[in-house]
Amino acid sequence: MAARALWKGAISFGLVYIPVEMYTAVQEHDLDLTMLDRRDFSPVGYKRYNKKSGKEVTWDDIVKGYEYEDNEYVVLSDEDLKRANVEATQTIDIVAFVEAADVPLTYYETPYYLAPSRGGAKVYALLRETLRKAGKIGIATVVMRTKQHLCALVCVEDKIVLNTLRYASEIRSAEELKLPPATLKAAGISDKELQMALSLVDGMSEDWKPEQYHDTYKEDVMAMIKKKIKAGQTKTITAPEKDSGTPKASNVVDLVALLQNSLGKKGKAAAKPAPEEDEEEEDEEVTPKAKPKVTATRSTTKSAAKPAAKTAAKPAPKTTAKATPKVAAHAAAAKRSKPATTRKAA
Repeated sequence: MAARALWKGAISFGLVYIPVEMYTAVQEHDLDLTMLDRRDFSPVGYKRYNKKSGKEVTWDDIVKGYEYEDNEYVVLSDEDLKRANVEATQTIDIVAFVEAADVPLTYYETPYYLAPSRGGAKVYALLRETLRKAGKIGIATVVMRTKQHLCALVCVEDKIVLNTLRYASEIRSAEELKLPPATLKAAGISDKELQMALSLVDGMSEDWKPEQYHDTYKEDVMAMIKKKIKAGQTKTITAPEKDSGTPKASNVVDLVALLQNSLGKKGKAAAKPAPEEDEEEEDEEVTPKAKPKVTATRSTTKSAAKPAAKTAAKPAPKTTAKATPKVAAHAAAAKRSKPATTRKAA
């Protein structure tokens, strides 16, 4: 199926006029989930209806309007919008050429392919090669779907890509963010840590191969869907699980140890083994949190659960030291009470 042009017009800068067509450069692969009524699993839909009469309205009866006062509108047709500024709706006007590195990534929005229209191949190629040789991008304006966009014309291989840009007013300020200082010393980063981090980056560096990356989350969801279909669970709602109680990570991070371990995994540098004492301390911290998961089951009897809980709550040495005097006192009291009980019985 041939690609369909979203927009037709021309690139204009100076006296140069390049007829082009615009095509979408991206395609979405989101999970297509349908909203259902949980009572009978029927699809849920939306209706376009007249808010005054409540009756449904077809697309043929819908027009666009601008509300200039409460419940007062100016109706605008597609032709009205086009006639408002014919030149703006049919041209991509280049206003400047800038260094690509000067435009932060936060400004880039959506890419589109530009292809030459009939008779525009030579001038298209001229602009493409000019952008390539100059190492710059063209900043332009274009009107699409009733909105004027700021955009960048970028040479990508043998194509000119139009990438819509956000306006400066659309970029939120980062002053509120609590960011670490910009210098290594102020951020508390040592030269050793930086060198190890650079070694890790060097060990993980490779050529850009976009085809090797996949949406693994979507793949996992689709695998679960196929599993449910195979098991006949086509209309079963999975209830949310309780909080797993995963232990929270410590705020104190040994950056050097992490980098050493990372380098060891990549095989680019030998990682130093962590001290045994550190491993023991980690085990001691995790064990008390993990035990309640194993012992706290409904099949456990109360008499068995209580001693286990007390033992886990208090270290063994302290429990023994405190319990010995009490046990001795109870034993002495028992000996004194036995003769008196015997006499009363007699």
